Amino acid sequence: MKISIFGLGYVGCVSAACLAEMGHEVTGVDINAEKVRLINQGHSPIVEEGLDGLIARQRQEGRLRAATEPVVADRDLVFICVGTPSNANGSLHLGYVQRVCTEIGAALRGVRRRVTVVLRSTVLPGVAETVALPALEAASGLRAGIDFGFALNPEFLREGTSVYDFYHPPKTVIGVFDPAAAELLAELYADLEAPLFRLAPGEAAMIKYADNAFHAIKVAFANEIGRLCKSFQVDSRQVMNVFVQDTKLNLSPYYLKPGFAFGGSCLPKDIRALSHRARQEDVDIPLLNAAMASNEEHIRHALRLVKAYGRKKIGILGLSFKHGTDDLRESPVVTLVEELMGKGYEVAIFDRNVSVARLMGANKEYIEREVPHIARLMCSTMEELMARSEVVVIGNNGAEHDRVLGDLRNGHKIIDLSGLKNGKHKQMEEVNYEGICW
Repeated sequence: MKISIFGLGYVGCVSAACLAEMGHEVTGVDINAEKVRLINQGHSPIVEEGLDGLIARQRQEGRLRAATEPVVADRDLVFICVGTPSNANGSLHLGYVQRVCTEIGAALRGVRRRVTVVLRSTVLPGVAETVALPALEAASGLRAGIDFGFALNPEFLREGTSVYDFYHPPKTVIGVFDPAAAELLAELYADLEAPLFRLAPGEAAMIKYADNAFHAIKVAFANEIGRLCKSFQVDSRQVMNVFVQDTKLNLSPYYLKPGFAFGGSCLPKDIRALSHRARQEDVDIPLLNAAMASNEEHIRHALRLVKAYGRKKIGILGLSFKHGTDDLRESPVVTLVEELMGKGYEVAIFDRNVSVARLMGANKEYIEREVPHIARLMCSTMEELMARSEVVVIGNNGAEHDRVLGDLRNGHKIIDLSGLKNGKHKQMEEVNYEGICW
């Protein structure tokens, strides 16, 4: 393919050199004349392992060059790889994206072949639709998806290993605006061994931010555990070395699916214990301390969803903190019930694993202390719960709860806190359904 790449920073330089190495004819475009001169002389304008030799080889092969003026008219693909730095208030500075889109759009005016423009810069959901596409269409007089192709293609390159990462990506993500553009990008990356995801534009843009937010949290988490360990005279390196060996729970998909707040007899208690001990040791652990505050905010968010519907009869499906258990200790659903009762709502509850008559020990004590009137709230069947409610809140992912989407549905508002069927149920579009995070 014939490819142009606008912006010759880390992402642009590496993408240009690697795509040329894959056999494509690539032109890098940048307003910085020194970067252009260095590439045309066979040198890398940035320090990056393996890049200098790659650029030299591709210049010698004649597949890579650089220019200060836009090269668009004869291209199959035009990548936008300009920076999106922070403004003083933390917002994205999108001036470079807008300027380059205007330049590309002007160069597209009058072009008869179908050029596909690909936004590879890191941008939040909505930026493509509100900034990039309007600039391209206004400057070109053309329509995206009809006269020219458009797609998102976030990158997952790490500085220092970006050449390796280009050829061994963890995933390839395409934000689809039109099928033809997505197909062209899929063809470009066909030889890379990585799972390919074709997503709606918003989801494609958000993937990069979810990745980087998690990476930042992992660094902060390890450092907070490290400070705590040192104050306890414990070797944090040994602790974390064992921690990362657990690929069933710690380094795994577990606990990484949007849903309701955490609860149970372990997580809240242990976070509080660490926070208390840290205060005693004068160790500041803002990330770990924020976990409880974030959890409480999630419960308040669920309460706002219920209140927004304006009905007073609320049915709760699943009271325990996790389906398949009768453990009610620190269940966020119990907390939600308390809040609803305190605000005058009529609450009915069904949980096949929880019978007030059978509760013993810690569970019995917890109910008597936290929700002493729970006996009169419990229903013996789901049919009874539906009859006593106008809004049904799915508190945990019990297998039987999907009946409210099928044979039990009767005009109820359904608020799902659990990710029922992981959002994949053929009847969800037929009911008045809303998820807590979807």
